[in-house]
Amino acid sequence: MKRGNEPLNARARLPLAALIAAGALLSPPAQAQRMSNGVAVFAALDKVTARTSKFEVPLNETVQFGALKVTPRVCYSRPPTEEPKTTSFVEVDEIELDGEEKRIFTGWMVAESPGLNAVEHPVFDVWLTDCETPSGSMAQRPGDEPAAESDAPAQLQFAPPRRRVRR
Repeated sequence: MKRGNEPLNARARLPLAALIAAGALLSPPAQAQRMSNGVAVFAALDKVTARTSKFEVPLNETVQFGALKVTPRVCYSRPPTEEPKTTSFVEVDEIELDGEEKRIFTGWMVAESPGLNAVEHPVFDVWLTDCETPSGSMAQRPGDEPAAESDAPAQLQFAPPRRRVRR
């Protein structure tokens, strides 16, 4: 038997390979834990007025932006120590001129790739920006009045457009 820089023979390599394989089988693969959140944060663009808006929608609730109704079903993110990945399953309905609602989008949105699955509408664009946990969902800030419970979707309030005055 030679000593020195000679490679290990097949018999010596077999136990080493078996130990490595057993270790790989026993240890679970590294996976980033996903966190469920209670609020999906969206950005929207009104192409007519060129205004962008940010709005937060609690899961399974509907918010109306213009003629669109946005309803997030789930919203997942990763811990701050992991690579960012924020996803939400969203349903978007359009209110047509006759009052009928038509589903124009159902699917996953990815915040890190807004162009991948954003809602593109002739007048409005909507995309996911973040997921958050509800802040103070049970507690009420002083001076705030309790919100009235209703089945109607929340309507976003925007400031009226400013008029230009020539001088």
